[in-house]
Amino acid sequence: MQNKTPNRSANPPMLAPSPPDDIACGALQRARGKAHVAFAAPSGGETARLVDLYQSGCAKIRLPKARGERQAVLLNTAGGIAGGDRLDYSATWGAGARAVVTSQAAERIYRSLGPAGEVANRLVVEDDAHAVWLPQETIVFNEARLERRLEADLSGSARLLAVEAVVLGRAAMGESVERLGFRDRWRVRRDGRLVFADDTRLCGDARAILSGPACGGGATAFATIVEVGEGVEARLDAARAILVARRADGLSCGASAWGGLLVVRLLSTDARVLRDVIMGFLQDWRGTDLPRVWHC
Repeated sequence: MQNKTPNRSANPPMLAPSPPDDIACGALQRARGKAHVAFAAPSGGETARLVDLYQSGCAKIRLPKARGERQAVLLNTAGGIAGGDRLDYSATWGAGARAVVTSQAAERIYRSLGPAGEVANRLVVEDDAHAVWLPQETIVFNEARLERRLEADLSGSARLLAVEAVVLGRAAMGESVERLGFRDRWRVRRDGRLVFADDTRLCGDARAILSGPACGGGATAFATIVEVGEGVEARLDAARAILVARRADGLSCGASAWGGLLVVRLLSTDARVLRDVIMGFLQDWRGTDLPRVWHC
């Protein structure tokens, strides 16, 4: 019988070009996920108790046993985000609650055939609560599109520590991001008043955009760490000392503080270096180890 298997080496498959922006891809299956978790502080204890949990679609939440602090781990069972997918995560820290919300692994943003993927994160932190928003890094592939936003509402003396890191491609796999549509929007309010607003937009050739010394100095990974809390600006020198101690080749970083707000920016030409510095900084800053999923 004649072998009709094609000669793959002689006839390599051709990659179909991306369709124009105005072509909709509504016929393709889309991933949808929504998850919510809420904590309250038990009387006389430091560990928060779970009071609400909801999950649907590809968005899941796990509650591992951990010493010292309550943890919630977000999962996306779709395995990543493609064009047109949407994830909605929300978390509430009741008065006096202390808990960490993190993610099981790095999120991956895949090539889009048209529409952007969407991620909406909503945090509510009530009086005297201490919230830690600690997702692992987001890996963005070539020709990916993502619209992401973080909305946080704090009340009274609530505190929030939030981290987001972005990696452009996998350098170890020889990947580069030459075409990208990425927008990230942060809005943090206390008692209804805006205290922090930040927007990141990378549309086009990410390498070219980040090549200039005033834009990124050739960085392929970047992160923002924000802490909102009364008197946090008094720890600015401590934050800078940690960054100096954790300094590494290919890393640029800085910290500033004002009006109950501390902001740390990090840029790196090596995603592994960025992750190691983030982990080291957070461990020194918080005085406790990171959730176990960060060490897997």
